[in-house]
Amino acid sequence: MVFQIYKFSFTKIEHKSMKFSINKLRSAFSNSKTTNDSVAASYVDDIIKDVEGVPFAISDTNVMYAGLSELAGYHYFKTIIIGTLQLKTFKGATLIINGSDYKLELKSDMEELESEATIGSDRRLTRIDFEIDKDAISKISRESVQSIEFSAKKNHLTFSIIEGGYDEGLSTAGLLEDANDIDEPAKDH
Repeated sequence: MVFQIYKFSFTKIEHKSMKFSINKLRSAFSNSKTTNDSVAASYVDDIIKDVEGVPFAISDTNVMYAGLSELAGYHYFKTIIIGTLQLKTFKGATLIINGSDYKLELKSDMEELESEATIGSDRRLTRIDFEIDKDAISKISRESVQSIEFSAKKNHLTFSIIEGGYDEGLSTAGLLEDANDIDEPAKDH
């Protein structure tokens, strides 16, 4: 019979020639938040570099592109969120725009929403149009918006506003196989 002898102590675990220190393990795992933050920042920077257009807001691992449009007298705050957001819901989404002296709650115009995979990357693309009153459009300015809260199903994201503005074209060209300009209908060849 072969017996192996293990020595246990509260701060060290030893097994023959392998030594593990709980303190070393703790320090290795405690730096993971710093590493995750730098990876997330790099991920967002890559999205901004790779996608044409002016980003409106960013969260930890997502970039929001936004624009305003009007169709048959109805006004929409159109968003495209690119990043790690993976959404499939039949209950719609809510966007809360927190301003310096107001809070604006917008509901998605459609209840069924789903993220799409992008070409050649691990990113997801989520297009959502939010209904907005004509009077509230003037409140959405870079100077007055402080943050944007997005919620749908179990997804809750907080976006902070970045330099830039609205993207007039708001196109998904080059991101999806069937991509076209959202404002323009697809043309038959």
